[in-house]
Amino acid sequence: MMFCRIESLRRWARAAIVAAVALAAPAAHAATAMGYAVVPTTTIYPGETISGGQLQEVEVTNPNLAGDYAKSIDEVNGRISKRTLLPGRTISVSALRDPYTVTRGSNIRLVFKLGSMAISAAGSPLEDGMTGQLIRVRNMDSGVIVSGTVLADGTIHVASK
Repeated sequence: MMFCRIESLRRWARAAIVAAVALAAPAAHAATAMGYAVVPTTTIYPGETISGGQLQEVEVTNPNLAGDYAKSIDEVNGRISKRTLLPGRTISVSALRDPYTVTRGSNIRLVFKLGSMAISAAGSPLEDGMTGQLIRVRNMDSGVIVSGTVLADGTIHVASK
């Protein structure tokens, strides 16, 4: 009979310890911030340029939140949304792209350099392109389609074959 009481007390003590740990665990997680995440304050639609006024940084307390979400407003400001971004939801970095440097159908300058010789001509991109991207361009003078790299100033550097 004494053995049953001791065993019963041990079970009660184990249950009390498990309950105390279970109650303390969420409080410990809630008190520990895991950094910040950027969330929109308004709905942002695909193709829209994101401004800092549409964003806010919130503290991350969910330990299950993982992935490539934006952690600062500077990481998102001025970029273009590829998907609809909903208010209060974290912004995935893969849902953003840099703005295009040149757009399809616009007038641009083609530049070809070989040693000290430089040739330039008017051109029209056949596709949108970001700085550093290789795109196809139509030479407006000859009608020939060439490929070139988009430069930051909006010109296209044509490579020799």
